[in-house]
Amino acid sequence: MKAVRYHKPKDVKVDTVDDPKLEHERDAIIKVTETAICGSDLHIYNGKIPQLSNMIVGHEFMGEVVELGKQVTNLKVGDRVVVPFPVSCGSCFFCQHNLYPHCENSNEKHYGPEGALMDQKGAGLFGYTDLYGGYAGGQAEYVRIPYADVGPRRVPDALTDDQVLFLTDIFPTGYIAVDWANLKGGETVAVFGCGPVGIMAQKSAWLHGAGRVIGIDIQPYRLEKAKKVANSLVINAAEQDVVGIIRDMTEGRGADVCIDAVGMEADRNTLEKVVNTVTGQVGTTNVLESCFSTVRRGGVVSVVGVYGSHYHNFPLSQFFDKGLTLKAGQVPVQAYIDKLIRLVEEEKVVLEDIITHKLPLSEAPHAYEIFNNKKDDCLKVVLTP
Repeated sequence: MKAVRYHKPKDVKVDTVDDPKLEHERDAIIKVTETAICGSDLHIYNGKIPQLSNMIVGHEFMGEVVELGKQVTNLKVGDRVVVPFPVSCGSCFFCQHNLYPHCENSNEKHYGPEGALMDQKGAGLFGYTDLYGGYAGGQAEYVRIPYADVGPRRVPDALTDDQVLFLTDIFPTGYIAVDWANLKGGETVAVFGCGPVGIMAQKSAWLHGAGRVIGIDIQPYRLEKAKKVANSLVINAAEQDVVGIIRDMTEGRGADVCIDAVGMEADRNTLEKVVNTVTGQVGTTNVLESCFSTVRRGGVVSVVGVYGSHYHNFPLSQFFDKGLTLKAGQVPVQAYIDKLIRLVEEEKVVLEDIITHKLPLSEAPHAYEIFNNKKDDCLKVVLTP
């Protein structure tokens, strides 16, 4: 089969590899019908998350069941399914507590309680390096699904692939960023980042009853997309004083909720890059620090942008003085996906309007390049095998 493999930083290729096979009675084989490039894939592409060997990447995918292990009784061959990105057993302590990205059984070599930089990680993730289980990803013609009796969900016949593909990751991720804040109604929610996850968080804020939703970015085309598809107020952080504007909107207090949907890939200046080299830090915490300044006292900061190292000068005193609540981590997709499918079915949310490019799998290297470098107003790429 054809599959997109990471070879080294800035180098992905469409290779011919062996078709996947059933390895356990709880496995399924899926014929991929659509897959997408996620911002998290760029962390591997840019070398921020290390991967030494060639690996099939991609964790946003869906398709048709073509083969099933004997213990998978909830699916049948021919079912169209969407697949959550965490690989989770469904029976361990964490899975039983709906904490699927912390599954104890799906990351045999590198699982542990510490959450260290290069070991003791959480659950296995599709296509996300050996540190997270080494599972082949879904940017391929076929993919093996471990624990297929736990993860995949059947897609309602009336819904297209485009309508449900983003239930794999970015919609649940944006949704939980707001859900963590326990909105009561009428709040001001500021989302830093108008990429795919940030826009999904903005859509989700309205679903949770926000009174005002603000999207912040430095790319004009992303701000325009957020305004158009999420009905957000937008601020260009490269040209405007984000903190001052939002405080002016809120009688000097700041936003009730700030969401970091950017993470370590935020823009850095030359000095920050030098500091990274000296300290061994990866990327920057600029956006997180902006959230701490922008949120009101007693407010909530949700972090769904990925951070891949420890950081010096973390603003702990500000966090303490303002009495903030900080929530962060991977979304337990399996705990949310059934509810979110219903929201799509009931037409309470539209997901596919963020797609800017649809390309064949064979053009994946080009797709990575334009997405990574923000060329051609590229916001979200969907690949078809």
